[in-house]
Formats: sequence, structure tokens, C-alpha cells
Amino acid sequence: MNIETSRLILSEVSWDDVDDIHHLHSIAEVDEYNTLGIPASEVETREIIRPVMEDQQSECRKLYMWKIVRKIEGNFIGVAGLILSADRFRLGEIYYKLLPSSWGHGYATEVGRALIKSGFEHFKLHKIEAGVATENEKSVRVLEKLSMLREGVRRKILPIRGEWKDSYHYGIVEDDRRNY
Repeated sequence: MNIETSRLILSEVSWDDVDDIHHLHSIAEVDEYNTLGIPASEVETREIIRPVMEDQQSECRKLYMWKIVRKIEGNFIGVAGLILSADRFRLGEIYYKLLPSSWGHGYATEVGRALIKSGFEHFKLHKIEAGVATENEKSVRVLEKLSMLREGVRRKILPIRGEWKDSYHYGIVEDDRRNY
């Protein structure tokens, strides 16, 4: 399943994308608010994405991960994902991660809008959520631009570089007003 926006193509990841994903996960600025930590090798990156790759063969999928490329140049700029609850709650959680060279160009907002639209229209979700470290001001702004509402704080839930960090919990439901 591919998703297109005006400037981007999101296509499901394959094993061929491990180099790009490993590079993305290995950048200190990208890892600043990430709970995964920097992978020691491409082998570790393969293990990180293995559940997504295996889920692609599942009849009742729960894990979607897309590589993000710019339409014009065709170059990799990041990854995005959607995790489905696959139950009566019709709940999904979105995430995105971009190369620092792509920060500040509106790509995260563009990707977020596409994920939310796809979540409600294609996956027929009732609610879409996202979590963000409270210190990650850039990502907080993105989620708020997406018309997601801050629903609360989860205290000391994110293990980041040996410390427990707080996370804001954001959500949008299918009948909320959206700006796309």
C-alpha cells in the first residue's frame, strides 16, 4: 500500500531499505527523543524492522511502515508508520522520523496528514493517537498542526538514554474537525 502527497511518496518498506533505515536510526539528532537507541549494526536494524516485515504477510495486519521519498528527486528522507489495534476499538497510532536535512520543510506535517487521512478513510479507524516526548517541541507543534488534541501526560514512560522521560499523549477521533 502506497500513499502519495503533493511532494512525497510513502511506500511500504522492504529489506532493500535497511541501509537507509539504519542510516536514519544512526543519527544522533534523530535519536534524541527515540526509545530505540542507536542500533549497533545493520543486523540490529534488521531485527528492529523484522516484525513489520513479517506482518506484511499477515492476513490481519497490525504494523505498517513506509519509507518516505521526495517525488521529484526520489531520495529517501525518512520513515513513517501506523500501528493498528485490529480490534473493536478501531484505534491506530502514527509515527514519523525524518533525516535532519528534511526538518523544517513541512514534511512531517504532510506525512502526518496523509497518515491520518489514510487511517480514517482506508483503515476505517475511529481514533488515531501519537505519543511524543514532552521535550520534543518540534514534534509537539507538528501534532498540533494536525488538529490532534493533547489528551494527557504519561509520566516517566519513555526510556531514553538511561533516563525515564514524560510523554504527551495526542489523539484525534473520526468526527473531529481536520485540516486536510
